Amino acid sequence: MSLEKEVMTQMKVAMKAKDAAALEALRAVKSAILMAKTESNAGELSEDQEMKLVQKLVKQRKDSASIYREQNRPDLAEPEEKQAEVIAAFLPEQLSEAEIEAKVEEIISKTGAESMKDMGKVMGMASEELAGKADGKTISAIVRKKLA
Repeated sequence: MSLEKEVMTQMKVAMKAKDAAALEALRAVKSAILMAKTESNAGELSEDQEMKLVQKLVKQRKDSASIYREQNRPDLAEPEEKQAEVIAAFLPEQLSEAEIEAKVEEIISKTGAESMKDMGKVMGMASEELAGKADGKTISAIVRKKLA
């Protein structure tokens, strides 16, 4: 099932359950899909494009929530976090830190990276292999730790 159809199905469920936070998050996903379709002039988005779109929306919500937390505004942070959870349900299962570390070590040995100078090479491969399965910030932190 395409992401758009899945989102529509979940919207109906959220409407029936009167779940305002989930409904708002799902409407944001639907809106982003329509915008992406309009921009690309394509009838349908590829799975890769859909996954990047969902990742972007989750990242936006998490970033907003962290900013609100820094500013001591939990009343604004909580809805953002709830929306991030709802949207993240459309992503493939995320890898644990240990699994990410193992993959990064494998990539480092493949590329022969030895220092921070090789971080770009390692990050490029890691981002490609772990797309949708891990957060870019987490991958970057692990790569830095391993190359330092």
